[in-house]
Amino acid sequence: MRAPSVLRALLLGVLLFGPPAALSAQGPGAPAGAGVRREVRIGVPGVPAALDPAAALEGAVPLIARQVFDTLVAYREGSTDVEPALATRWSVSRDGLVWTFTLRDGVRFHDGAPLTAAEVAASFERYLRPEAQGAAGVWPHLLRGAPGVVKEVRAPGPRTFQMVLAQPYAPLLTVLAHTGLAVTRAVATADGVRLVGSGPYRVVDASAGRMALEAAPGAWGGTPRAERLVFLDVGTDEQAEAELDARSLDVWFPAGPPRRTEGALSVPGLRVGYIAFQTEKEPFSRRQIRRAVAAALDPAVLGVALERAAVPLQSFLPPGVWARREGSPVLGGSRETVKALLRDGGWPKEPVPTLLVPAEDRPLNLPRLAETLQILLGSDAMALRVQVEPEPTVRTLLGGGAFDLALAEAAVLGGDPHLFLFPLSTSEAAVKGPRALNYSFYRNPRLDDVLIRASQLAYRPERRRLYQRAQAILAEDLPWIPIYVRLHWALARPEVRGLRLHPTGLHRLDTITLEAAGGAR
Repeated sequence: MRAPSVLRALLLGVLLFGPPAALSAQGPGAPAGAGVRREVRIGVPGVPAALDPAAALEGAVPLIARQVFDTLVAYREGSTDVEPALATRWSVSRDGLVWTFTLRDGVRFHDGAPLTAAEVAASFERYLRPEAQGAAGVWPHLLRGAPGVVKEVRAPGPRTFQMVLAQPYAPLLTVLAHTGLAVTRAVATADGVRLVGSGPYRVVDASAGRMALEAAPGAWGGTPRAERLVFLDVGTDEQAEAELDARSLDVWFPAGPPRRTEGALSVPGLRVGYIAFQTEKEPFSRRQIRRAVAAALDPAVLGVALERAAVPLQSFLPPGVWARREGSPVLGGSRETVKALLRDGGWPKEPVPTLLVPAEDRPLNLPRLAETLQILLGSDAMALRVQVEPEPTVRTLLGGGAFDLALAEAAVLGGDPHLFLFPLSTSEAAVKGPRALNYSFYRNPRLDDVLIRASQLAYRPERRRLYQRAQAILAEDLPWIPIYVRLHWALARPEVRGLRLHPTGLHRLDTITLEAAGGAR
């Protein structure tokens, strides 16, 4: 093994005794014959005072909103592929500009009002207003700005809703499953406007650091397992562990891996860490050198360095993203392979290339990960310097191309491959300055053509084929190398049943029950 003795010892411990927490999407067990408590108390960092699904892409707001508001389509379990929700059918015009959705019969909002196409159109019109499209809002991130690709929304019939686009935009169907684009009904109150949903739960109480949801009678998706969900603001391990032990908390969704491993479960998310090569500069303009770096990175050793915050990634898309290309791992190779690639590419003795790294150390210690990369490459005679900088400085250097190689992160926004592969890999995004997204400054007209076509074709099987071809091109050229994918974590008491985590972080919680020995509480 090429790993130094310390890393080898750590790795051996992991291999012998297993990882600290299983990457499981199933909740921990509970005693047989237990009774059922109908209220489940859930800790999250940052419970909002009011619930607006359009306000945030990640965190507590969309997680809680997922339980209250429905979307036209929904993410399948364990995947970012979609299935019917408020819309049972959909179609798109030949020119890709008009999407037509047929709404589900018999759906009512929590205030008793029926779901109609007019209500759906009014909901999306609210999102189209400038005040709903601020920098933190969901719409600009998923629909190419404000107003972005959406030109008009309309209701040509009571159960028919249409979105008219300014240009073809195939990712629309995937991103419509994100809670930030949920269907809401705006109801005027004495204090302003209250947003009403049609989901499994309705908000019955909200105060500082606390929001209570109650099962909505007659929900179209069925009756939730728990009668109430109470979300509490819990931000630290110490607070969460104390409240779990005191039975005043049942589930905690931390921002990173919890200290406690008993009752912990996790699932790979959508945030990917990768090495960006400055392909306009030597030696990383040479494909053989980029491939040598990938071959020298042992994923098992990386797994130890990542600890519990992330897991190594062997594909250009995370496991839960539809159209992911399986097989042909990106990282790792024999020493003979590395030597041959270096011989063909010619690693320079001077100057020594520099690895640019953000100073972030929680929940993932990136400088420590950079040291592991430095050791792995150094063991194959690829000397490397590490340059740790504050995140704003890193962004400036990346955008200006003033680096050799860098550790960076990007998310598969909305779960669609387009919103990840396109900005990281196309010529359009390889423009220096604050708008740069393709930090490798890699340009390949063949890849551009594949990714542009995939963003315009609505036929999903063809999109899948194109994205898998794009990943094959990336695997051949390696302008950037996926290194890891961050994990979503939960910590649950033994009595919790039915907790299943989703790659998006928008976990479905209407399946949870809490069984307590000795009967219901």
